[in-house]
Parts: sequence; C-alpha cells; structure tokens
Amino acid sequence: MKILIAEDEDILCKVLEEKFEDENFKVITASTGDVVIDLARKNKPDIILLDILIPKLNGIEVLAKLKKDDSLKSIPVIMISNLNEDQKIEEALKLGAVDYLVKTDHPIKEVIEKVNKYIIKAK
Repeated sequence: MKILIAEDEDILCKVLEEKFEDENFKVITASTGDVVIDLARKNKPDIILLDILIPKLNGIEVLAKLKKDDSLKSIPVIMISNLNEDQKIEEALKLGAVDYLVKTDHPIKEVIEKVNKYIIKAK
C-alpha cells in the first residue's frame, strides 16, 4: 500500500514515515503543498495524509485541487493539523476529506489505524 504524507514538520514527518514503513506502507513525502498534486499523479497513493498548515499551497487548497482532478478525486484524504477550529474542520469535510485529525488528540498508532480503516473502505 502507498501513502502520501504532506507534512512540513520534519520530525513528525520522519516519525510518520518510519511508523508507516513498519506497517509495510510505501511512503512518499512532501513538505510543501505545491508538489502534492504532482506526487499524487506520479505515485497514485492509496491514501493521502495532508497537513493544513503547509507552505506554498495550504492543505485546504491542495484538497480542493485533488478533488477537482478526475484521476485523483477518489483517493481518500485525511486532514491532519494542530488547528482544532470548527470552520476548518467543516471546510475540509465539505471539500471531500474523509476525516480530520487534530495532531495533539491522536497518537500515531491511532492515525495508522484510521488510515488502514479508510483504505479498506475505499477498496
């Protein structure tokens, strides 16, 4: 299984990458929003873990572009952020995110469980 992780916090990105590799995922990472679409097109991930506060294009802008692209719109996207604002959560879910996780509320083990759940649902 392939996961695309869009996260600009280097330490968190590395930890997520290692944990998902331990779960036998092929991991593709991006630290800026502007490369997520190209990486998704090239790699066709099974799921995307997308931070809201990433440079160049924020996660909401990236999500909107993903969902408008016929070749990418079926890929489940889980938003992950430190922002626990109802407006952002609602916006992300309306645009097509399957879930919205607040980093401080969800340990990495739970993030992995949710990713697996949404991949199974998508198949």
